Amino acid sequence: MFPELLKHEFERFYNRKPAGIYFCPGRVNLIGEHIDYNGGLVMPCAINMGTYLVMAPNESGKIRIRSLNFEDHLEIPVTDRYNKTGGFWYNYPLGVIDRFSVGGQCFGGIDLLYFGNLPIGSGLSSSASIEILTAFALNDYFQLGYDRLGLVKLAKETENHFIGVNSGVMDPFAVVFGSKDTAMVLNCQTLNYKPVSFQLHNHILAIINTHKPHKLAESKYNERVRECGIALALLNQILPVENLCQVTPCELHMHQHLISDITIYKRALHVVEENERVIKAAALLEANNICAFGKLMYQSHYSLKELYEVSGIELDTIVEFSEGWEGVIGARMTGAGFGGCAIALVEKDAFPAYSNALVDFYEDRIGYKPSIYQSAVSDGVSWLPC
Repeated sequence: MFPELLKHEFERFYNRKPAGIYFCPGRVNLIGEHIDYNGGLVMPCAINMGTYLVMAPNESGKIRIRSLNFEDHLEIPVTDRYNKTGGFWYNYPLGVIDRFSVGGQCFGGIDLLYFGNLPIGSGLSSSASIEILTAFALNDYFQLGYDRLGLVKLAKETENHFIGVNSGVMDPFAVVFGSKDTAMVLNCQTLNYKPVSFQLHNHILAIINTHKPHKLAESKYNERVRECGIALALLNQILPVENLCQVTPCELHMHQHLISDITIYKRALHVVEENERVIKAAALLEANNICAFGKLMYQSHYSLKELYEVSGIELDTIVEFSEGWEGVIGARMTGAGFGGCAIALVEKDAFPAYSNALVDFYEDRIGYKPSIYQSAVSDGVSWLPC
């Protein structure tokens, strides 16, 4: 449905037929939260919600960018460098084009039309989806010669240097290398990764959008990065490690006397234990023990709530309800926190009743309804036939 709608709208906006159609998913992080910037292991997967792009080169010498999700659009002459404008959504594709230009990859005028079914600002990585989608499409159509890892690095550079967000590689990596019914264990320090079978069988991956915006996420994110840096510096008095995730929980306990500030210690404890949870989670999935994996999800959430303090009443309400509902084997917040989304593993037969009851419970406590999506684990970015 979406490609056909986009093709029709592309012809309406640009008065000609498209030359290429592409799709890039969003992602959820199943476990391993707030440890990517500490050199740790994460376990993301791509999902079957994401962003579509229809495109074609033009003879006007202009870059024209539109979306069916936003009224704001961009039309500018082709040049050798581009600048970010305010907080508009089209900075993400424009930033990718700028990064290609920095790398010496030039092309003429081009028309781009986007449509996404990812909730904006929900923590499902809509920005990485747009960036990778743009990079993949331009690289494919114009034969620019980038491999998939090169596209991941280009998207990260776009976030860091054009958008101005100091994000890591997890989001672009997940939506590039994602595979159906497969999660991945990604080492954020080395970029080595290992596919892990994620067969849901009679369960559903539910995504619950709190509809709470990430108002505190950016400032608290930077604060947590700083706190982890303090913990690492204190531990470096004895332990010669480059990042916190090289410290085991046992080693942290042995050297607890180095960290007198209880808050700093709690941050470090979450990091080292969460990294261990990813290792355990991978082993459980390989053994097809999804129920035990679900218990690790709960452990992860309560660590993020109590030790790292990046949850909130909205996310906690979802997890609290899920933990008490028969047919749910695991739930946790996913993403930076303070809003965004939670995920849950729910038995298929239990999902309709769970979904309806959760909406009522959440609305009664929070004052408005969440949105609940039934998701599947998806392949990464791809070309679609016209």
